[in-house]
Amino acid sequence: MSQLTPLRVDVEDGVDGPVVTVRGDLDFPCADVLRIALASALDKTPARLTLDVERLTFIDSTGLAALVHAWRRGHEAGIPVTLRAVPPFLASILEITGIGELFTRPAAGTREAATA
Repeated sequence: MSQLTPLRVDVEDGVDGPVVTVRGDLDFPCADVLRIALASALDKTPARLTLDVERLTFIDSTGLAALVHAWRRGHEAGIPVTLRAVPPFLASILEITGIGELFTRPAAGTREAATA
């Protein structure tokens, strides 16, 4: 049995709004940590909310639900939610579930796309 990597969520100010960096395993026991951080960031009505998921190592259905919840809140408030640096395993899950179509991605040629 593999060992879980503890979830770590950091929020920093970005050019267009907060950048929420997610590291480790996003699963049922810790999904609320991310959900609360995202809700707090969206409460400030930024121009954009960016989730940097480059160091995400695992996600389950509750983790996906937290992402969708953030997208829904952002969409209702007119705030784009962007996924940055999506790892291959997550890209596959987002494609299979259709969830990836909800989120914007950095445009090609931008500094953010270079880290995507």
